[in-house]
Amino acid sequence: MEIIKPRTLSGFMELLPGKQIQFEKMTEILRRTYASYGFAPLDTPVIEDAQILLAKGGGETEKQIYRFTKGDSDLALRFDLTVPLAKYVALHYNELAFPFRRFQISKVYRGERAQRGRFREFYQADIDIIGDGKLDILNEAEIPAIIYKVFRGFGLTRFQIRVNNRKILNGFYARLGLSERSGDIMRTVDKLDKIGADKVKAILLEDCGLTETQAEEILRFIAIRGTNEQVLAALEGYAGSNDLFDQGLAELKAVCANLAAFGVPEENFAVDLTIARGLDYYTGTVYETTLLDHPEIGSVCSGGRYDNLAGYYIEKQLPGVGISIGLTRLFYVLDEQGLLNPQLPSAPADALVLPMTQDPAPAIALAEILRGAGLRVQLYGEQKKFKQKMAYANKLEVPFAVLLGEDEIAEGMCSVKNMVTGEQVKLTPEAAAAHIRSALDAGDCPVILEK
Repeated sequence: MEIIKPRTLSGFMELLPGKQIQFEKMTEILRRTYASYGFAPLDTPVIEDAQILLAKGGGETEKQIYRFTKGDSDLALRFDLTVPLAKYVALHYNELAFPFRRFQISKVYRGERAQRGRFREFYQADIDIIGDGKLDILNEAEIPAIIYKVFRGFGLTRFQIRVNNRKILNGFYARLGLSERSGDIMRTVDKLDKIGADKVKAILLEDCGLTETQAEEILRFIAIRGTNEQVLAALEGYAGSNDLFDQGLAELKAVCANLAAFGVPEENFAVDLTIARGLDYYTGTVYETTLLDHPEIGSVCSGGRYDNLAGYYIEKQLPGVGISIGLTRLFYVLDEQGLLNPQLPSAPADALVLPMTQDPAPAIALAEILRGAGLRVQLYGEQKKFKQKMAYANKLEVPFAVLLGEDEIAEGMCSVKNMVTGEQVKLTPEAAAAHIRSALDAGDCPVILEK
């Protein structure tokens, strides 16, 4: 038989068990945080009717989508979680309670060129709040409050949620007589951090057709800096000349005030007029989150307000607000930067039960007692020498080995060995469970380290 060389396709991430456990820890934090705010979990099919997925598509989306036929069916793999959500809400409109709050952590697929930190198969972690006809501005403040809780849960403190409002930008461009070109201008301004002010100005002049005066006015506007209070005060100087601008400013003020009420420190959020988000469907508040000590990573969480989620699928006005974390990319760059905590327990079990007798029944019973106390327990069933058993425990990096020999069985005890310190104690099974749990709780540590 010919041996086929094993390989993983380019753009697809495969992790060894230790790294996979770190990744799962991040998803666990996300699920726990999202659920604590009353979001319901949702999973949608990986494969959809291509017509459904491409309703809002075309252009780059159609080039990147994985599309195929099966019989007479024209099918495609989902390329994000927002379009399937739109279909889901339209399909189940009469069965859902609005506002509908859902989170989804799932794989998506894009047939783009694989490169460092960019994948063809990757996890997104999304939350969205969907309203029926209307959606209060309070929701636009709650979303970044949830982002704050997620990143604090990861162990990060040096991050910033940058907030803006598209109505402010659209109103400002309308004042300059540039409404028809506002989309192109915002997509250009959104590149400011990547290419710098000089290149942005050149694109505004050459590609967007602006005058020198218009380009200078835009660069002066987006350069407004200071505390949130100072930026909002500066924006007041533009108020009164455009209704849309005034509405956006009122919404931005409300978001900032409510963020403080949600307990988000001002050092973790900032009004930033350069934030526009390139996608045209954002209509109100927009967000981007960056790690302050690693700006080269770029935005690690972004999103915003949109006014008609499911217009292609149902004749209902369904406004929403949401964010998306590119979880696979975030994990990859954090690992590359050495920010994943190497001390985070990565073993598949809290304890490894090692039988030292021929009869496995006492060890089986012991493992069940430990599992009943909430521990993750593996029972070693191989008939090997003690040295080999301990080598296996070391390679798995389990924090505790629980030994059960003739003496322990006779005494109704077990020997618990701390694999880190080498300390070994003899305890009853119930006391052993409490001992292990106490040590694990004391050693709880964040998944990400700041440097």
